[in-house]
Amino acid sequence: MSREMLINAENEECRIAIVENGKLEELYTERTSAASHVGNIYKGRITNVEKSIQAAFIDFGLPKHGFLHISDLHSQYLSGSRQQDQSAREPVGRKKPRRERPLIQNCLRRGQDIIVQVIKEGLGTKGPTLTTYISLPGRFLVMMPGMQRTGVSRKIENEDERRQLKAILADLNPPKSYGFIVRTAGLGRSKRLLRADLNYLLRLWNAVSQRAKSEQAPCELYRESDLVIRTIRDVFSSDISRIVTDNSDVASRISDFLKAAMPRSLRKVNLYEGNEPLFYHYKIEQEIDKIHSRRVELACGGSLVIDQTEALVAIDVNSGQSRSHGDAESMAYHINMEAAPEIARQLRLRDLGGLIICDFIDMRDAKHRRNVESCFREAMKPDRARSKMLRISQFGIVEMTRQRLRPSFASSIYDQCPHCGGTGLLKSTESATFDVMRALKLVLNHEDVASVELKLSRPVASYLQNSKRHWLANMEKSSGRTVIIVPDDSRGPGEFSFQCKNARGSKVSVDV
Repeated sequence: MSREMLINAENEECRIAIVENGKLEELYTERTSAASHVGNIYKGRITNVEKSIQAAFIDFGLPKHGFLHISDLHSQYLSGSRQQDQSAREPVGRKKPRRERPLIQNCLRRGQDIIVQVIKEGLGTKGPTLTTYISLPGRFLVMMPGMQRTGVSRKIENEDERRQLKAILADLNPPKSYGFIVRTAGLGRSKRLLRADLNYLLRLWNAVSQRAKSEQAPCELYRESDLVIRTIRDVFSSDISRIVTDNSDVASRISDFLKAAMPRSLRKVNLYEGNEPLFYHYKIEQEIDKIHSRRVELACGGSLVIDQTEALVAIDVNSGQSRSHGDAESMAYHINMEAAPEIARQLRLRDLGGLIICDFIDMRDAKHRRNVESCFREAMKPDRARSKMLRISQFGIVEMTRQRLRPSFASSIYDQCPHCGGTGLLKSTESATFDVMRALKLVLNHEDVASVELKLSRPVASYLQNSKRHWLANMEKSSGRTVIIVPDDSRGPGEFSFQCKNARGSKVSVDV
């Protein structure tokens, strides 16, 4: 298995692709105009406490105020005192249950300063989601101030390895007022490297704490590394054979980071100097274009159809032209087995999150259903986003949730169509004309209206003035009003507006 990390770094956009045997498996993008704030730590000021939703809104320096729910409020703030209760510490991975927490209005007050971290970017009109459970990621450890005990990443499943890492972490004797978790990258690392990472995190938090005391809210206390360093830190592992970048400055920064964190991996950094763009050379650009497609073809002849709504993502597995297996049960099983890893891959590539419904082809054999479930769960394991999956229902549906950290890949690339509102459907010229005729009839019956200027799309205007000319003439004659039609190329078929005037030439407001 050959895995490579390809980094296309341009002035305004950075794209990082993880390629396995020539196939795109993961894609990370970031633009300077929309840099991520996830992981940043701020000193904010509470602007409002909403009792009805048990949440507070925080001004932390960005245009949209952040959202802080009671479940993300650390125990040190639950006493209701303006001073943080430093003795209130919770075990790592075991937050106080919602039912045991007091009301948020008894804990926070408007105008109070609070240290928060962004855990989710704002979506649409919603502001970023915040937490007071601070976590600082290092190369091998994650430090959580105000927590207690230590732990090991859940992705390390071998019990012997977990016990060994816990023993090493205990020998490091970390401070009691901090919680630590060993990341998957810490597996197999020496005690010396883990100690160096622990000391680095302690120094970093000390600098953040000192700044929090001296700076006025709202202000930024800590900024996460840029996309390149974040990805190297969080995604790069020993099974990646090469890091290829087309930017010499990026290559130098990667080398500096690896020199401190993983010196043995320095030889894996390569600078691409070809004339053909990097992603075109490795056939990645074509793969990226497919990410935007609603339909994803499978090698067996089947396909996936992916639809995203505001509430959930629906993924339908279709048999298509597949007739390679004799009976219907075998065909459904083989298509589903191929669809399961492809669905997991598409979820990663498209950054799809929230509630996800996967409609597999119905299978009667219980063993087949279990195999598809197992294949799907295994394919989801490399995903860095947290997910929870239910078993296949009697209707062949898998319900799951996936952590949403940022807007979907499609929403960061495309703007919603102003004419169809994202539905992909526009009214036919004839239907739109009938709507205009009904609205015009209402306007012409208004007693104060003497003339009407109608602005609408050019095709509808042409249809109205030609196919419906007699109707329009009869309306003007019977009402005694004048209708002026103005074609407007900026309008869609179903968009139109009226400007009405009375006999004196003054504007008249008419509700349509």
